[in-house]
Parts: sequence; structure tokens; C-alpha cells
Amino acid sequence: MLLLRVLLLWLLANISESQVSLSGPEEVTLQEKSSANVVIASSGALEQPLVIRLNVTYSSKANFSEIIILPEQLTLPARNTSLAFSVTGRGAGQVTTYLLSNGTEAGSLSSRLRFLVVHSDALAVLSEIVGWIYFLAWSVSFYPQVWENWRRKSVVGLNFDFLALNLTGFFAYSVFNIGLFWVTPIKEEYLRRHPNGINPVKANDVFFSLHAFVLCLVYVGQAAVYERGGQRVSWTARFLLLIGWAFAGITLLLAILKKLSWLDYLYYFSYIKLAVTLVKYVPQAYMNYRRKSTEGWSIGTVLLDFAGGVLSIAQMILDSYNNDEWRLIFGDPTKFGLGLFSVVFDVLFIFQHYCLYRSHYQEIRQSQ
Repeated sequence: MLLLRVLLLWLLANISESQVSLSGPEEVTLQEKSSANVVIASSGALEQPLVIRLNVTYSSKANFSEIIILPEQLTLPARNTSLAFSVTGRGAGQVTTYLLSNGTEAGSLSSRLRFLVVHSDALAVLSEIVGWIYFLAWSVSFYPQVWENWRRKSVVGLNFDFLALNLTGFFAYSVFNIGLFWVTPIKEEYLRRHPNGINPVKANDVFFSLHAFVLCLVYVGQAAVYERGGQRVSWTARFLLLIGWAFAGITLLLAILKKLSWLDYLYYFSYIKLAVTLVKYVPQAYMNYRRKSTEGWSIGTVLLDFAGGVLSIAQMILDSYNNDEWRLIFGDPTKFGLGLFSVVFDVLFIFQHYCLYRSHYQEIRQSQ
């Protein structure tokens, strides 16, 4: 019996050592020609020194040493749970590594280290500032229309097709963001599929999409109680929405039957948002043209949306230059194209309001 207990303790000790995991910061950002200290932690202390090497799995340049100088290997001393080492940035770019130990690969997702070398820390800060400004501009852009509807006690001039399409689009966008930000199995599936990338959804993405969806519901509520002038959702918009929801239902069934992964389902669901963004402005622009007026369509919303769109594109350009990664723009033409598409329509709305139908708008304002 004593021998059995000793054998069991020995097995437990060896299992705990073989299952030790290594972790470090998710991302290390430094300016070129500068150095930074990185700390690697172990989930437990070992009786023997642990040799660790950084296995490079991705580099934005052919030779990762053009981007960053990394140590060939590290040693975690016995009975220690952490070690620190220094890295030096050489040129802008991205390098992804995985921590491998002698005889044991750190298999957890946290064993990945991503190094980002930028041209300038100041540009990185500027990009963050620009990002928050456009986030605020887009978030606030929903309120002028709410105020306009409340002030007039009317939604005449606000196209109902735009309302219906926008509500559906932001619902789909919210589901996509919630899934990739909060649902752990989906996040892990994304990282398995994109081991050299990072989760594209941040906390502010989730907040923005949910906030936008709630404000769209407010629009719908106002449309239900205020004067609408006999307006209703057109059959064309209903048909487009039917196609979108049928597509969502079919892909949901395939995901439930495990014919489609939940990550792919989220991506397919997000395509509804992309399609909505391409068509949602057309009914409002045509309605303004037909009425020869922008009365009821808040120019404040348009101006804030325009500012947000321009700043979002500016941030993409800043990040692409600072990281020497122009594929951030051209590798995702959908995101860039939709941002540009929104800005183009905002310019059209501004032209309609201040140039084409200005005199008619002023006559209406003076008669009120």
C-alpha cells in the first residue's frame, strides 16, 4: 500500500509538471530603434530548469529579424515562476511567436506572443485618439434625428425603408460582435483558424452596435406614435428583408445541424449588415430627390456620420503606415469600401441639403 501511494504521488508530480503552461502579454508594441522588457510566467514552479524558445509562426517581412531582435532561447530557473527578457525593434512590422519548451509545447492560447513594431509611438497615440473621436461621432450621430423627430412630432421626411433596413443591419452587427467578444467557444475557434491574428471585435465595437440598435428601436417607436404622412415600408424593402432573414434562418439551421460552424454562421449573419449598408441610403436619397426637400432628415446626423466615416478611413491609413501593413486597407476592401460608400452618400446628402434644396428647405422653416 505504501509503495502504491508513493507511485501515485510520483505520477501526480510528473503530470503537474507536464501540464505546466506558459503565458505572456497578448501583444507587445514598441517603436523601431527602441527596446522593451517582456515577462513570461509559468503556471507552476518546476524542479528542473525549463528551456524556452520563441517559435516564429508569422512575420510581415520575409526575415523577421528585419522587424525585431529576439533571443534564440530562454531559461526559466528551477522553482521560479517567471522570467524577463529584452527585445529590440528594428523596423515597422508584425511578428507572431509561440512559446515552446524543452519536450513540452505550451498548448494554451495564452502561449502566443505578438510583437508589433511601429514607426512612431506618437502616431500610435494619434491613431487611438482618432479612433475614439470617430467612435463618439458615430455614436452621437443617432441623436440629432431623434431630436428632429421629437421637435416636429413627425417622421415625415424620414424614409421608412431606411429605418427597417438599418434596424436589421445593426441587429445582425450586434449578434456578430457579441458572439466574437463574449462567446468563448467562438473566440477560441477564431484563434484556431487565425493563429497569427487577433480578435477583430473590441469592447467599443460591442457598445457601438448595441447602442445603435437601441437608437434604431427608438426611431421605430417614434415612427409608430408621430405623424407619418401615410408612409410605410415599401414592398421592395420587404422583399430584401425577407431574403436577408431567410438567409439567416437557413444558415442558423445548418449551424444547429452542425453542417456549418458557429463562427461561419456569425460571418454569414454579418453579411446582412454589409448588404444593408450598401442599399440603406438609396431610399432616403431618392425620397429627398422626389420631395425636393431634406425636411425631416436630420443634417446633424449626416454631418456626424460623415465625420466618423472620414476619421475611420484616416485611422486605417495611419495604422497602415505606422505598422507598414498596407493590407490593413487593401486586405479588407469590404470594410474600406463600405466606409467610403457611406462617406459618398453623406456628401450627396450634404449637397442636397445645402445646395439643391436649400431654398425649399428655408421656405418650409419660415412657414413653421
